[in-house]
Parts: sequence; C-alpha cells; structure tokens
Amino acid sequence: MNALTISTAISTGRVQLVTMRQTSLDTARMRVLWVAVIFALVAAAAVMRIAYFGVSDRAIRATSLEEALMPPRGELTDRNGVPLARAFPAYALWYNPKALGDPSDPLVKSPQEVAARLKAIFPEIDEVEVAEKLASGRAGYLRRRVLPEDANRVQDIGELALELPRETERHYPQGAMAAHVLGFVDSEGRGKVGMEQVLDEHLSNPVTRNQPVALSIDMRVQGALEDELRRGMLSVNAMGAAGIVLDVDTGEVLALASLPEFDPNKIDAEGQKYMFNRVTNQVYELGSTFKPLSVAAAIDAGVVRDFGKRYDASPVKVGRFSIKDSHAMGPSLNVAETLIHSSNTTTARIADELGAEKLRRTMIDLGMNERPYIELPAKGHPIWPGDDWPRLRNMTVSYGHGIAVTPLHLASAYAAMVNGGIWRPATMKKLEAGEAPKGRRVFKASTSSRMRQLLRMIAIYGTGRNADAPGFRVGGKTGSAEKPGSGGYRRTSLVSTFAAAFPMDRPRYVVVTMLDEPKGTTASSFQRTAAWNAAPIVGRLVPRIGPLLGVMPDDTRDVDISDLKPLIGKEH
Repeated sequence: MNALTISTAISTGRVQLVTMRQTSLDTARMRVLWVAVIFALVAAAAVMRIAYFGVSDRAIRATSLEEALMPPRGELTDRNGVPLARAFPAYALWYNPKALGDPSDPLVKSPQEVAARLKAIFPEIDEVEVAEKLASGRAGYLRRRVLPEDANRVQDIGELALELPRETERHYPQGAMAAHVLGFVDSEGRGKVGMEQVLDEHLSNPVTRNQPVALSIDMRVQGALEDELRRGMLSVNAMGAAGIVLDVDTGEVLALASLPEFDPNKIDAEGQKYMFNRVTNQVYELGSTFKPLSVAAAIDAGVVRDFGKRYDASPVKVGRFSIKDSHAMGPSLNVAETLIHSSNTTTARIADELGAEKLRRTMIDLGMNERPYIELPAKGHPIWPGDDWPRLRNMTVSYGHGIAVTPLHLASAYAAMVNGGIWRPATMKKLEAGEAPKGRRVFKASTSSRMRQLLRMIAIYGTGRNADAPGFRVGGKTGSAEKPGSGGYRRTSLVSTFAAAFPMDRPRYVVVTMLDEPKGTTASSFQRTAAWNAAPIVGRLVPRIGPLLGVMPDDTRDVDISDLKPLIGKEH
C-alpha cells in the first residue's frame, strides 16, 4: 500500500470519527432537550394543580409541626386538672359502593342482610333506613363514632364497601357525670348544650386550643352530688332532680347536676330527651325557701327590729282570697318561730308591713327578674310578677308563690344572704385568687349575720332538722310548693326544695337540692314535703363534700344563737 492510500485512509477515519462525535453530541442535546421539556411539563402541571387548589374549596393549608402536634380540639378539665373532655382517635362507618369496582353491585350480601348484621353491632340504628341507604348505591356515612371493638366486628361482616376511616372523636372520660355542664360535640365538630358550646371558638382555635380550660367544678363534689341526688330521687320515685354547690364568696359552681342525665359519649334519642337543664333552664315556684329572703328584706329595711314581736298567725284575708298555714301553729308567732315553723300567714303579714316596692326591689337586686347569670347557654327566664305588685301579690311572693325562678337563682340569692350581703353572678370558670367579681350589696352585713342565726335555728329546731349534719353547722330552709296547672295548683304535684349553707359560723358554700314531683313512699314516711326528702339529701351530702372542700366537722364551734333561743319556747 503506497503512501497516498495510507493518507487517504487516515483522513477518512478522522472524518468518520468527527461525524460520530457530532452525532453523539446531537443525540445528547436532544435528550437534554427532551428532559427539559418533560420537566417543564411536569412543573407546569404542578403549578396548575397548586393554582387549582388555591382557588378551590379543597385547598391544602400549610401546617406547622407545632400545629400538627396540637389536639384538634382543646381539653376541658375540672378545677384540679382532672380531664373532662379530650380528643381521641376513633373510626367512622363509611359506605363506598365503588369498593368492588362495580357500583351497580357493591355488596356481596343483600342490603337487608348487611343491615341486620350492623343492627346486631349497633342496636340503636334504624335497620330499615340503613338497608335503604345500602340499596340506593350512594356513598355516605352510616355511623360516626365507632369504637375499635365495634370496628373489628364490622370488618368481620366481610363487605369491602363498609369502610372504616380513622377520625378524631371527642371523649368524655367521666361518662355521664357533669353532662349538663359539659355538653357534647356533634358529628360536625361543633360544641352543643354546655361549656362545649360556650367555649367552642376557644377550643377549636389553633391559637388557644393548646391550653386546657379549667372549669370551676370539682369532680369529687360533682360525683357526690349526683350520687345523693339520684338516691333521693329514686327513693321517692320523683320524675327529676336538680342540685348545685356554690362558693358563696366567688360565685364559682363546684357542682351542678340535673337528673335524669345523658351520656355525651353516646348521643341518641333517649339522651336528647334529658338534655334539658333543670338547674339553669327550668323555672319553678320554690315556695317557702323565699321566706328567709323576705324576712331578710324586712330586717334590712328596719321593719323588723324587735325579734320578740308577735304576729297574728290566723288566716290572712285579702278580698275573696285567704292565706292559710298547712297546720295550726298557735295564735301568734315571732320572726324566729315564723321561719322555724314555716308560717305563710306571719310571713305574709311581715311582707305587708315591708310593702310591695321594697320587697320587689330586693328581689330585683337578687336577680330574680332576669335570666340567671352563668355562662351556660340554657338559661330560663323567670315568671316575674311585673312592675306593680298589688297587696296580695306582695304577700304570696314573700312565701314563694306567684313567682317562678331557677334553682340557680335561689342559690345565688342564698349566697348573698349569708356571705355578708353581696350578690355575685355564678360562674362555671375556675377563678384565681383576686378574680372574684366585686358584686353588689343587697343586704347589710348585720342583716346577713342575723340570717345566719335564723337559718341555723331552722336546721336545729325546725323543718330543716334532717339536713343537720353533725359538726358541719348547716343552716337552711325547706320549700314545698304545688305545681301550677291549667285549673290552678295541682295538689298532687309538688316541687320539694332545700336551700342550705355551711358552716354557718363562717359560710363557705351554698347547697340547693330539688326534687320534681316526689311521691310518698314507706321509706319517706309517706311524706312528699321537702323536710322528708330534699333536706335529707343535704344531710348526707355535706359530710361527704365538706372535708373535700376543707370544711372539717367540729362540734366545738357553732353560730351563737343565745340571744334568739329564748324566743322559741321551752318545747325546743
């Protein structure tokens, strides 16, 4: 091979190498270009999706780690930090007719058979309604709040269309206890009825929900109150009961119960019937529990100065009406005897001397003409006698007829009567030292001191003897009032109430217990009146809650009633 041939061959090889390099470079460029195009398309798709979510109602909200770790709804606790309401993971029962891929045939078994199996797990559901939902082929919830053990039983049915998505539910560790205080959270996450409704925004707000909210109630006291109320209600076959324990100096509610109760963990038709709060929403004529308030008004106004003065105890005739006592109490009574024996006639005569305007003013100062002051949403409006009280109305109001208020109204009024004369609104929130509202003065301190003596005498010598827990210096007043009906008062239907405070030498707590339509039984000596049914509840309750609240029994201390005792006769 000559030199020319060799040179030509080398030149051709170089050209081919250059060509191959150029081809490889072009291929690489094309690949890079395609990668760039694909990346651009993916980026554009992502931007479009982000834009879509930005303008749609399915927008994804950025969540910080701190917010992700927060409970979905704030917790509620009692005043000592005991959990009352908190969030916990649960399940829901969702019907997905597309789970098997064929919406026209979503179930292996018949809708009726599946509904029957679900009925066996959840007895409260409507089997026919569930069968219709399954047959309709429409997706939707069949049930919210499914417990883990029930979720396992649903899975055992073997239907893929019955899905169990995880959800966060509201749980009430104490069950039905304090149900009317707490309320509940509905399936949409909104608070209902009690403090869940009142604090709904606070408990659901990301800024505030991280801190538990402490309520004023003490679950130890709450449990004792509910237990004794239930015992008293069942012993006389009453249709309902109500009770409250109130701090006389701050207005804090230590316990509040309305029976029958509901279970906030299981809201059903039965529970919904019992959501009505008898303590704050139902108004009653509370009868003779008003007598101490009327006497206090008369003492405060200077109408009653001489406690030895005797008042005519014969029937009071006003026009065609006549006010009588339940039984003969003698020809005359002084103030102490009036309250000890619970006389309508002498109370009416004291109120007549006081005058309608002054008694009306006192009742207004005690809040008796307005809905009760408390955070709970259910607050009943009193049946108020109006602006101009005729003479007869003034007399009947003095012993608790012709005016209807809630048990909470009464508790706040008694707190003012024994704490030195200051009325304060009730509250369901725990107050720190110095946070108690200033309140308003209703009675002089000297009047309050006198009433502590008189209330203690009722518990020692009068209708309140069954509430006199040894060592706790209880004072209080019974009230048994016939319920009004379409044709007047119903003699067979009573509201029995006992309003008390303890210890009377330094009152700290007011306790009000009420039974709605108690029936006489052998256990209650066939008596339907408060002395035999409502007062004993207080007598059993105070020894249970006193030590929990720092009040220990002490037989060496008591209210000094030495100046009034000579007025009540040798029989005492």
